[in-house]
Amino acid sequence: MPKNNAYSLPNILTYARIIAVPLVVVCFFLEGRLQSSDAARWGALAIFAIASITDFLDGYLARIWKQTSTIGRMLDPIADKLLVSACLLLLAADGTIAGWSLWAAIIILCREILVSGLREYLAELKVSVPVSQLAKWKTTIQMVAIAFLLAGPAGDELVPVITISGIILLWIAALITLYTGWDYFRAGLKHVVD
Repeated sequence: MPKNNAYSLPNILTYARIIAVPLVVVCFFLEGRLQSSDAARWGALAIFAIASITDFLDGYLARIWKQTSTIGRMLDPIADKLLVSACLLLLAADGTIAGWSLWAAIIILCREILVSGLREYLAELKVSVPVSQLAKWKTTIQMVAIAFLLAGPAGDELVPVITISGIILLWIAALITLYTGWDYFRAGLKHVVD
């Protein structure tokens, strides 16, 4: 397949992850208003889980099949941020994330926006900021936390600690987010300051 084929399987997986965002949201609005019935939560969790798997697969397949593309490199982080942001906003809106735990979600969202802006600026300067191994772990913990929180009360009926485990993991992800965000900022700062 051509190297920059917009319709390669890795890119199709990225597109699918973007399409998953409104599908997760629809699960919470099936009755025309925000509601988090057990069925809505399991549906949202299933879509989120599949989308999260595509996050791993698209990059892996693009590398081993040598199908990396400009559009894939651009859309992959956007798809991740859309999925995470939409889920965190839904979970805050329905009260699964509330009180002090909202700060964990705010930290994650702010870091994503700041790092995206920094990456965009540095790209104009032709400076690449590679993703660290710790940032990859942060993403994994964050995805697991969101999955637990999407299951929420429906999951608590099966295993009573699902929601609290999700909150704890969200805080762990937020703390790692602060560290990796500072790491990126520090790495990029020398290119930003004249």
